[in-house]
Amino acid sequence: MFAAEGIRILRTPPQAPRANAICERMVGTLRRELLDHVLIVNERHLRRTVTVYQVHFNAARPHRSLGQLAPALAETQPPEPIDLAGSRIRRKLILDGLISEYQPAA
Repeated sequence: MFAAEGIRILRTPPQAPRANAICERMVGTLRRELLDHVLIVNERHLRRTVTVYQVHFNAARPHRSLGQLAPALAETQPPEPIDLAGSRIRRKLILDGLISEYQPAA
């Protein structure tokens, strides 16, 4: 079935639990943060939802291993601290409010 769709199957080596660790971590993150909260109705809906989440994950979601930076910002300097008492914050809803991103208002 997979070969008919042009999907190449990669086998993990036997008795090597870390060989697939990055993929397993991402699948777990997708399930916990996205798929456990959204009812997927078809393949098109799944692709659109995962694409929106992927953009959020790489551009806005903080990662502990990167010093609370998003992967897209990992190569740059950390942003300047913002005085939250003196500025307004704008909330951007992602995936119909499942996820929120916060930015200083202009």
